[in-house]
Amino acid sequence: MGQSTKFGHWYAERVQDPQYRDAPWCDMFIAWAADRAGIADYVGRFAWTPSHAAWFIKQGAWSSRPEPGALVFFDWKGGKSYQGIDHVGIVESVSGGKIHTIEANVDRVWLKRKVRETDKVVGYGLPRMVKANATLSEIRATEHPLAPVPGAREPQGSVFDVLGTPHALLAVMVLTTIVLSLRFAGRRRGTHRRFTWPWKAPSGSRPTVHWTEADPSWLDVDDHDGERVPVAAGHGSEGPARASAAPSRRRPYEPKP
Repeated sequence: MGQSTKFGHWYAERVQDPQYRDAPWCDMFIAWAADRAGIADYVGRFAWTPSHAAWFIKQGAWSSRPEPGALVFFDWKGGKSYQGIDHVGIVESVSGGKIHTIEANVDRVWLKRKVRETDKVVGYGLPRMVKANATLSEIRATEHPLAPVPGAREPQGSVFDVLGTPHALLAVMVLTTIVLSLRFAGRRRGTHRRFTWPWKAPSGSRPTVHWTEADPSWLDVDDHDGERVPVAAGHGSEGPARASAAPSRRRPYEPKP
């Protein structure tokens, strides 16, 4: 039954639709009361009872057993589908297989307490379950990883960080092994020949002469060609003072002049 009520006017203003001003208002009264009590998020805000029942079903808060505080949905034809619901009230108590309700827009009065049989009941919407499920969803949401703090700057990388990578460490080990093998290979041949680093190699300078302990009659010349030059005649095993190719070097065990 429809008539102009303050509950219909309130709902029509809320949804910006004037047709609800004089529409059947049993469910709009519940929406208004829940809004005033601050629990509309758990009770729902509806004017059409089938939509209200479908909302409870979707929230996982639908039951076939009555309890105080539940919303009870009726189908006066005795159907059991939410699509045939005609009326809604609030369960105040349950006693002797009957439910005591508070209903609006019933028996041509504003509000009335009723004692109902359950044969016309389609089901019950449970606001407490809507609240419990909402709380559980909020708890699950806190289990997500924390989002990065806005404005937080990530630490800047250093060039030395590259040395910590497996590939870089392997490359360093290989290069070190090569350098050491070259140095020891030269010493095993009985020479004092030095390994010249590529970036320290002289450009356009005269060849560097090294004394050869294994054979005093020869000099090693670092002319990048791997050639050896003979000692000038008359110097013998004592080593040359000077060589024709370049200045000679003092033997490591000779005292300074």
